Amino acid sequence: MALHHPELAERVREQRRRMPDLYGSIDFDRTPHRFTTDPQVKSDLPAWVADRDSVLADERAVELIRTTTMLGDVVADPYAALAKQHGAKGLIDMLRKACRSGVDSVADAPDELRAFIASMEAAPEWLDVELVEEGARQLRIGAAFLSPYITRGAFLATFINTYAALPMALTGALTGRRASRRVNETANFFAVTTLPGALERYGEGFQAAAMVRLMHSMVRCNALISPEGWDPEVYGVPVPQVDQMPAGLFNMYLAAVLARSAGRDEFSPRERAMLEFSRYRCFLLGLPEELLPTTASGIIEVFHARAATLRRGFDDATCGELVRSTMAADLRQRNSLLDQAAETVERSWSRAFFLGICGGDLKRAEAMSVQFGPVDAACVAATAPFVLGRFVAMSVVAGQPLLRKLTDCYTTRVVKQRLAEYGNPEYTTDAATYPRRATSGAT
Repeated sequence: MALHHPELAERVREQRRRMPDLYGSIDFDRTPHRFTTDPQVKSDLPAWVADRDSVLADERAVELIRTTTMLGDVVADPYAALAKQHGAKGLIDMLRKACRSGVDSVADAPDELRAFIASMEAAPEWLDVELVEEGARQLRIGAAFLSPYITRGAFLATFINTYAALPMALTGALTGRRASRRVNETANFFAVTTLPGALERYGEGFQAAAMVRLMHSMVRCNALISPEGWDPEVYGVPVPQVDQMPAGLFNMYLAAVLARSAGRDEFSPRERAMLEFSRYRCFLLGLPEELLPTTASGIIEVFHARAATLRRGFDDATCGELVRSTMAADLRQRNSLLDQAAETVERSWSRAFFLGICGGDLKRAEAMSVQFGPVDAACVAATAPFVLGRFVAMSVVAGQPLLRKLTDCYTTRVVKQRLAEYGNPEYTTDAATYPRRATSGAT
């Protein structure tokens, strides 16, 4: 029984009523195996991060994570299910046209498409558009000068748990050449959304968010109807909202930890703008407001609650293969000596970032197929003055009123250069390429 989040629980149950063919066999009142509050079972929350018993004592937070573990996308999923009639390409073409020219420009637009676009157009009451633009300006600096060196490492962090990583493994989207495409698509999305006006109704970021939602929903639908099956009693709902929250708010989690270490729960004006931007981007991606706190303690709470209730599991055949294929992927479209050198530097930074996620535990990182050696340490040390120095310098200069406009023009130009390097994103998934595999043997 939902004591703390009844409206959210009703949204979960609504999935079965809206899509009985897809969700009819799922018992939403049953807790999936991936979710655990058993103190004897290891979770994904490291002891050095927080005390698990204290986190589990917060019944409201625990209920929130349990509920959103069973929540897909109540408006994008019905549209994705139309692939049987229109095909994946047809859905993508209609969605792109609706984003660029309005849903009325789509001939015979399905009601599911209208509902999808309407949900994104219905701006939340809390939205401050000017604050969103200021947050985008702040985050553009990272997108231009820091993200290219750590995106792969951050991507790897999504593969360290079998239960959360399985949808990617099931699609086969991170093996071979498709690995580089997925990493670059992720980098492209987070970069394009920071461009000026990108999250406005007809902006590039709005369309990118819609395309990402459709891709997630297609993965969700394809997984649930796969002949090999998706075991909801073990994994819950594929690509649940609770698993999308960390990627959308990770930057704010780091900011929240720093704020709390400084003895404050409220964000600074700069951090508040970044939070407004991040929350609105998450809203466009379909995340419920309950997963988008407004305080430092609230953000830390949901991050720790998710980790404390996610059963630990690292299956080398699933997680290890995803990590190895992602690390081996060549992210650059050219193969010049300069590009090869840049790839080497980026890999070292990504390994360093992943090591940080592992709490600096070299053995743990190595067990997950990420070897951070002396060469990587030397590479990071040699390039840190350039990578971190430029990022910090641009952040400081961007705060000077007289130089703000000039700095932002330069930063925007660099972001657009990055987007050209990442290539044009496809934001699609093909069920025909999904490998046949058993999905009930996670440990």
